[in-house]
Amino acid sequence: MISASWGLKDRLIGNGDIWLCHNCGDCSTLCPRGAKPGDVLAAIRSYAVSEYSKPKIVADAVNDPKKLPILLSIPVLLFIVAGLITGLLDFTPGGDEIVHAKFFSTWLVDIMMIPAAFWTVIIFALGIKRFLNDIHENAVLEGKTDKKDINPKDFILALIRIIPTILKHNKFSDCEENKDRETAHLLVFYSFIGLFIVTNIFFIQLYILQWHGPYSQLHPVKWLANLAGTALVIGSILMIKDRLSKTDQVSTYKDWSLIGLAFALGLSGMLTEITRLLNLAVISYTIYFIHLVFVFCLFAYVPFSKLAHLVYRTVAMAYAEYSERNF
Repeated sequence: MISASWGLKDRLIGNGDIWLCHNCGDCSTLCPRGAKPGDVLAAIRSYAVSEYSKPKIVADAVNDPKKLPILLSIPVLLFIVAGLITGLLDFTPGGDEIVHAKFFSTWLVDIMMIPAAFWTVIIFALGIKRFLNDIHENAVLEGKTDKKDINPKDFILALIRIIPTILKHNKFSDCEENKDRETAHLLVFYSFIGLFIVTNIFFIQLYILQWHGPYSQLHPVKWLANLAGTALVIGSILMIKDRLSKTDQVSTYKDWSLIGLAFALGLSGMLTEITRLLNLAVISYTIYFIHLVFVFCLFAYVPFSKLAHLVYRTVAMAYAEYSERNF
């Protein structure tokens, strides 16, 4: 049943079609009135993320450049306080070999990162529940589907079917105006997948197999980690270069904060390893601490950032597939 309070705002942010646009810029270039519809859709999607991601105070802070110092200081204070209380943070690790776990214990990493990851999952779960209900209500209202309810099993099957499309990014390659963004997006996209795989493998090696680092550079998972880290840095640089060159297109704080975070994650991670290999202990431990701050920010703030489009867009694409609409 359609809600009586379904207004203009709900029709905008609750319309799954706004997420099917690739924001390639073709429509803005071809628009005869110069209305820049691509920028309008991007703004609506940004507003939708803020609306679906609660608590609102965090969403507002993540998208306010003046709040950036506060957001960065939160993990710094958490790390120091928790580390000193538990004794898992040692500012004088010593030893002939640089071992980051002696400075910032892996237990402390997990104490900080696992709750942050659960926080992210909960925020996304609550947002997706509202989002999916809204886009279905909108689809029924506008006659886009004849399905009265969402069948969970069929929806999951639809989600599985659109995964190849997401992995190939083949829809993005159809764009013309910003076709050069495809390489950068693929590099960053696959680098995150690679680093996710690496993190889980090292977690298994550490806690199940009891294989403690540092690991040899000949370790195959190290190869994947280095490849993914390099791809993240290069992809981020290409994104920055592209944004700076397209002066006629709008780049918001949300755009720059996401690109900046991706670049900071990749660069700090690579520098942590390089300085360890060069035996620059103080520098390596410092950069490692900074890297963990960025990792925490990725976990804790991603539901409120532009990166949340990966989740909401995926859900919208799955719903379009579920509704048997050609997107």
